[in-house]
Amino acid sequence: MTPSTEDLLGRIKINGGVPAHVAVIMDGNGRWAKRRNLPRTAGHQAGMASVRECIEGAVEAGVEVLTLFAFSQENWQRPPEEIDALMGLLQEYVSKESAELKERGVSVKVLGELDRLTPAARAAVASIESQTAEGNALTLNICLSYGSRAELARAARLIATEVRDGTMRVEEIDEAAMARRLYTAGTPDPDLLIRTSGEHRLSNFLLWQIAYAEFHVTAVLWPDFTRRHLFEAILDFQRRDRRFGRVTAGS
Repeated sequence: MTPSTEDLLGRIKINGGVPAHVAVIMDGNGRWAKRRNLPRTAGHQAGMASVRECIEGAVEAGVEVLTLFAFSQENWQRPPEEIDALMGLLQEYVSKESAELKERGVSVKVLGELDRLTPAARAAVASIESQTAEGNALTLNICLSYGSRAELARAARLIATEVRDGTMRVEEIDEAAMARRLYTAGTPDPDLLIRTSGEHRLSNFLLWQIAYAEFHVTAVLWPDFTRRHLFEAILDFQRRDRRFGRVTAGS
């Protein structure tokens, strides 16, 4: 018999060691729509329900930080009508979900080059961040207009500027200094990275931050992803032996 989601959640609680930070590459919206002879935008619309499932499941499991890869810098190369639809979905999401996210104690932060967004989309971002600022049950990072290489280049520019201006010495440049200048500053690195749709690529996502993350790849397309799949990924994580380069007894 297939265990229920409640059974899976119970196993997670018994096992302990829940990943503090889970990152997700949400992939497969287009393929989901194509299989149903629907426009790609229908896949993006359907994926909004999976975002809700993932957030609710993360809160139930005790995850502290959830980071979702929603829109990459490379996605700006898509057809204008698809980009317009995605910006509209962002505004729709803020309108529909902000109040419930606030009620659940979810604090939303949007990470990326936000100056590329439309004025209406930027206003939506400011609105959801402001409305949920006091949340302490879960930090939800939404990576929007995000690219990890660009993020690293930005951090390097910030450090170079401080060195030039005399507010930082070259000797002070270390891993911690770089981490403090990333969009994710102040957030623990991901323990678990989930990618949907069966692809085995990082797609320029959190390249610095996932240095020691465990990977879980599922063939499930994002619009079909539910909290059951999240719980299965967490249980998979709990079975891993995380050594961080160290040697443990018996290895």
